[in-house]
Amino acid sequence: VQLQAFGGGVVQPGGSLNLSCAISGRGFSTHAEAWFRQAPGKEREFVASINWSGSTTFYEDDAKGRFTISRDSAKKLVNLQMTNLKPEDTGVYYCGSAPGIFTVVSRYDAWGQGTLVTVSS
Repeated sequence: VQLQAFGGGVVQPGGSLNLSCAISGRGFSTHAEAWFRQAPGKEREFVASINWSGSTTFYEDDAKGRFTISRDSAKKLVNLQMTNLKPEDTGVYYCGSAPGIFTVVSRYDAWGQGTLVTVSS
């Protein structure tokens, strides 16, 4: 499986950004995907995940109400819509794929290369 994350950039606090993860190489309808964030000097941490059908989603507490994860089956994309961004949202965002929906890094067996999000005034 190959995952490619894109859509990062620089945004001011309170702004919005949409990330996407393009997935190829194995059944898009059989695996769950997630977004993780890694800030400088910190471990990779869970942001949001979605199951294979899109019927179940999980979010980290601070992302609830601000971020929305979704999947586009026609385009084989998993999207992360981020609003009301804060400086602490800054980091490299990675998309991961797993046979089930999880919130821990170790359960994901395939990763994209990451896309940098910087929230700064």
